[in-house]
Amino acid sequence: MDVIFLKEFRIKTLIGIYPWERKIPQTIELNIEIALPSQQASKSDRIEDALDYSQVVHKISTTLHQQHFSLLETLTENIAQLILTEFGSPRVKVSAAKLNVIPGVKQLGICIERSRQ
Repeated sequence: MDVIFLKEFRIKTLIGIYPWERKIPQTIELNIEIALPSQQASKSDRIEDALDYSQVVHKISTTLHQQHFSLLETLTENIAQLILTEFGSPRVKVSAAKLNVIPGVKQLGICIERSRQ
């Protein structure tokens, strides 16, 4: 199975349970692996047969600018379901991390893997 990836995708979003986190955007880092529904693009060399990375980034960015999530768990689940449903991926792995929010901890986060039923 072919997998494309987005590494160190950093974006500001409202994330967290504390009152200040509902007002001040924080930078999170996403790492995403997206299984492709077919190998057609590698054979045809046509963008029409490929998953357009820029569309994935745009859709995630739009979602994170429009919604507030209390938990990273919910944020990653939403991203995973978006990729499975809107981009037809059979499997996706999403890692999300907050950066430097606890002294001495560079990143804290979660990694999930989901498949289409």
